[in-house]
Amino acid sequence: MMLSSAAHGNSYEECKVTSDWLQAHTDVRPVLAIVCGSGLGGLAKKIKDPVILKYQDIPNFPQSTVHGHAGQLVFGTLQGKQCVCMQGRFHLYEGYPVQKITLPIRVFKLMGVQTVILTNAAGGLNPGYRVGDVMVIRDHINMPGMAGNNPLAGLNDERFGVRFPCMSDAYDRKLRQMAHEVGEELGFGDFLKEGVYCVLGGPSFETIAECRMLHSMGADAVGMSTAHEVIVARHCGMRCFALSLISNQSVMDYTSEARANHEEVLETGKGRAAQMEQLVSTIVARME
Repeated sequence: MMLSSAAHGNSYEECKVTSDWLQAHTDVRPVLAIVCGSGLGGLAKKIKDPVILKYQDIPNFPQSTVHGHAGQLVFGTLQGKQCVCMQGRFHLYEGYPVQKITLPIRVFKLMGVQTVILTNAAGGLNPGYRVGDVMVIRDHINMPGMAGNNPLAGLNDERFGVRFPCMSDAYDRKLRQMAHEVGEELGFGDFLKEGVYCVLGGPSFETIAECRMLHSMGADAVGMSTAHEVIVARHCGMRCFALSLISNQSVMDYTSEARANHEEVLETGKGRAAQMEQLVSTIVARME
């Protein structure tokens, strides 16, 4: 039996209720959505004339349960463009179905959003990466999706998109190119990379064997978010751009004393956040 999207909590009707409620509570009509990762919510402070709506007040919205995620939408203007910023996202490890995690993306589509910018904190698998590097995501490996946990599973609603959407162009090439151009101009060339992001379910950090396997498969960084949201955004025709802050180096060696921890993730975010914000806001200023 194929479950409908209503059973998963992200049906067209539910998304429309949420979208209508948001439009009744703000005059902003966003063309851009920004999803902030762990410790990277500071971008919302750059938004002019902000209207802040808490997740707990928004109909059908999940609640953010992770330290470092504020749990609110910030509507306003960034670099002259009307936008909405998610300060805090949702993850599989919080116990939500993958369809519920991605509900905000569909809501943004119904509000008129055309471009989604996503940030996350990730573990570095590429031995050439250092803590504090920023990786432009070129492509992703969706491990939960390979195991059948895909946000598009269940009945397809053609009002959002086609049954079998293409993912070979998931991360917009022009925006990636622009990011490198902007990065060079801002003097970020030494820490701005480009690579493949792998998503896992979490919340436990990866074992050494898992890190070795993921790197051998072609992953440069590993995390617990982003790919689900990108799949849903691409399904409904939005263009996507994503950045990973390399917040810790994944442990690849059995003799290593290093241990991955969430505090390190948040601390790295503080150290590099201002430059990531500058990079994103300059890209937004130049976007068509």
